[in-house]
Amino acid sequence: MALARIKVVTATVLTAAIAGALLTACGQHAGGHTPQSSPSSVTPSTTLSSSRPHSSSQAPSPSYASPSASTSGRAAGGTQSGRNGASAAVPSGPASQPGSANTFGPLPSAPTGSDALVSHGVEGSAKSVALTFDDGPDPRWTPQVLALLAQHHAKATFCEIGPLAQRYPYLTKAIVADGDRLCDHSVHHDEQQNRKSVEYNIHEIIDAKREIANAAGNAAKLVYYRAPGGDWSPTIRGIAGANHLQSLGWSDDANDWRRPGVYGILRNINQDLRPGAIILMHDGGGDRSQTVQALARLLNQLDAQGYGYGFPA
Repeated sequence: MALARIKVVTATVLTAAIAGALLTACGQHAGGHTPQSSPSSVTPSTTLSSSRPHSSSQAPSPSYASPSASTSGRAAGGTQSGRNGASAAVPSGPASQPGSANTFGPLPSAPTGSDALVSHGVEGSAKSVALTFDDGPDPRWTPQVLALLAQHHAKATFCEIGPLAQRYPYLTKAIVADGDRLCDHSVHHDEQQNRKSVEYNIHEIIDAKREIANAAGNAAKLVYYRAPGGDWSPTIRGIAGANHLQSLGWSDDANDWRRPGVYGILRNINQDLRPGAIILMHDGGGDRSQTVQALARLLNQLDAQGYGYGFPA
């Protein structure tokens, strides 16, 4: 019995030590900055705000459950409720193995504060915006978004849910083939991710990255990580940065997931539209017919106003 108690105490001490080291590393990098591209190719950075987050229980959206083939570990801690009240099993920890390409390393520089989003510029001309689409890929809506972008010679960044990318790899490949970029948007779209353990966060970020990369094939590179609902923390940004993913926020929220109508979506976008804006829209997570119609009108407007289309810097 004494030996058993010693083992338990030892395990507890080691766990606390690891957690403490992680938090210390975050603190040491307070005030750090995300590297930006050269001034000649990037518009002035836009401060991203979480004052109008797209995480809410007011509109239905599916809960993203990882298929059994992509989720390792047993469900622990009950279930995770999605925005529509559905439940998905919460894995107990990361599936990545030590020594793999996707491992958690030393924390890079990261701003402090759980709701402090990273500021970005936009690559391209001085009058460019970055279009971003979350919660896909979706076999109905993603092809329509890609078709509209192609018509306008516009590029975008697609923030994908890992298991959905795995389920529809042809869509992820189509995004890459069109010259658009991929962004890791987690495994379960858990909008309270920062309240969970470090191990859970590692799983959500690294396993989704692996699933999206495998779906894309041909050594496609993921550039960004976007926390579901803008649910940021220094730990989440640190895990993303250690795995070569830039934390991606937004400055212009379409709030299209609320389905306020086509003109409501356009009104939301135009409130914060300016050169260097990172526009948040959705190609998955529910009925996106309003989004597709609004995107068609938005692209016509942006073309007429002389805007270009770039990627977050």
